[in-house]
Amino acid sequence: MASLKGQNVVVIGGSRGVGRSIVEAALGEGATVLAVARGATDLKQLGWELPGVRTLAADATDETAPEAVFEALAPDVLVVSAGALAPSAPVQEQSWEVFSANWETDVKASFLFCRAALQGRLKSGSRVVLISSGAALSGGPPNSGGYSGAKRMQIFLAGHSQKEADRLGLGLRFMALSPARIMPGTGVGDRGIDSISAYMGIRPADFLASMTDMQTPADVGRAVVQLATAKPQGSSFVVSGSGLAAAA
Repeated sequence: MASLKGQNVVVIGGSRGVGRSIVEAALGEGATVLAVARGATDLKQLGWELPGVRTLAADATDETAPEAVFEALAPDVLVVSAGALAPSAPVQEQSWEVFSANWETDVKASFLFCRAALQGRLKSGSRVVLISSGAALSGGPPNSGGYSGAKRMQIFLAGHSQKEADRLGLGLRFMALSPARIMPGTGVGDRGIDSISAYMGIRPADFLASMTDMQTPADVGRAVVQLATAKPQGSSFVVSGSGLAAAA
């Protein structure tokens, strides 16, 4: 099957973790794929391991990033998966800079690319998928600073952007996808597992043993392909080990 054959897919934050799995899924569906990330070394490694993928080193939180990315490859599907590691300390021990890290990275990058799309930089029929988190729906752990709120804002942003695209008659689709469970084997996931376990006073292995219906990064990649190729109702979705579903 090649459900994305002839289409361009751009993955912001595509060099590692969940972003890389989305790149792999899109390549497997026949798409032309551009992986964007800040780290040139990681992108070079990605290019060696995934022949055919295009790469671009860029900071997604830079005001000029959307213009540079869209000039490199005009997307039919744009995925914003870039994000900072969540804080790992009680609220009273955090500075504002630490607390707001995910607002300044995850939310800012999502905002810049959604704004560019709404300003006419994407053609009608294009789809935008913001990668959020199950923490946006559950509230997340109390030592993760502004992470949960930032990921919730991505869900709000997808919904707001869809309403504005509809009002303007742009023919664009905006969606947020939240992996339901924390994922070992990714930078964000491993950091989160260690942080939550330490906060709870248990071993990481015991914390993981308590989790059920866990999705993998590959499941997230497949869910993005589903969102990009189907016409689901709504703008907020969750992927778990059981598959893709609309968020409650």
